Amino acid sequence: MPHRSPTVEGFRAAFRRPALTFAEIAWRWTVGGVGWALFFFWLIEYLDSLPVSNGDATLLRTRHPMLVGRAISHILHGSLGRAVMGALFAGLALVFLWVVVGSIGRAATVRALLDYCRGRATQEAQPEAPEGSTRERSSSGRSGPKRSGLFRSLLGLNFLRVAVTLAAMLALLGAAILASFASPEAKPRPGLAFILFLPLAGLICMAWPMLNWLLSLASIFAVRDGEDWLGSVLTAGAFFRERSGPVLAVSTWTGLAHLVAFSVASTLVSMPLAFIQVAPWRLVMIGVILVTLAYLAVADWLYMARLAGYVCIAEMPEQTVESAALPVPPDAGQNVISSAPDQTIDRDEVILSDLPNLAIETS
Repeated sequence: MPHRSPTVEGFRAAFRRPALTFAEIAWRWTVGGVGWALFFFWLIEYLDSLPVSNGDATLLRTRHPMLVGRAISHILHGSLGRAVMGALFAGLALVFLWVVVGSIGRAATVRALLDYCRGRATQEAQPEAPEGSTRERSSSGRSGPKRSGLFRSLLGLNFLRVAVTLAAMLALLGAAILASFASPEAKPRPGLAFILFLPLAGLICMAWPMLNWLLSLASIFAVRDGEDWLGSVLTAGAFFRERSGPVLAVSTWTGLAHLVAFSVASTLVSMPLAFIQVAPWRLVMIGVILVTLAYLAVADWLYMARLAGYVCIAEMPEQTVESAALPVPPDAGQNVISSAPDQTIDRDEVILSDLPNLAIETS
């Protein structure tokens, strides 16, 4: 089988299967659109429910900072709990939507990538076969196990990702509370508190992306092997341990491409913002929104390329490495020992004879 680069195969799959990127954009942007709609709806309803008396309106018209601040504090007094409860319910609904829709979208994209990689392998093994027939045969004969618990496994993995994110946020809050003990009100030491908080926050910010990435990688094996969430996580850990080189290569190249896309998008966003003093602000905001949406689309495309690279690595046959010191069978060892003197020793040499003084008599 010819050698294939997983990184190249991932980008090739993203180029040849744009429908996968569109599917990824569809479910991600659906959740994002619902989230923004919930946010604006919550904000409008919350602002509409705030009572504004005539005295508060009079204080706001003065435009004096102290009077305006007093009016705002009086308006918001007693309504913060209602706003927090509304945001909490909206967040729970959005998380539930992300878990369900993300599980459906991930199952569809991973299955399509598995069919693509298996079709590519079949086409390389049988070059004379057309691409359509190999794709059909791979999808019909080697589509992988289909278990009823597939959707439940993906739900469990996505729920774990949400739990890990929530745990990271609580850990950051706990690290801030612990660091604040070093700076009491009697003897404030903000510098020492910041120094203590910084390494704790660094460890949390390192552990959370790694766990989130591992759970995201486990979805491949949940779809391919039909395992539960725990088995897929264990399989993902073993997969990374055995093939860490190709996995890190795919992650590095796609990460560098993502960094380049982010740099380009940041530069393009700063250009319309430079004309905010002379151009209409609506036109500037439209330009910023369009550049942001284009960057998000490219980011989703790069994510599909990385996911395709991981699937390609998982579908590649394992490299068989022969050991340099192979065990020698007992019979073979005896044959080697018995035949070695015949090849290295001359039996006609008189000095090696078993008869004593033969060499002296001969001379």
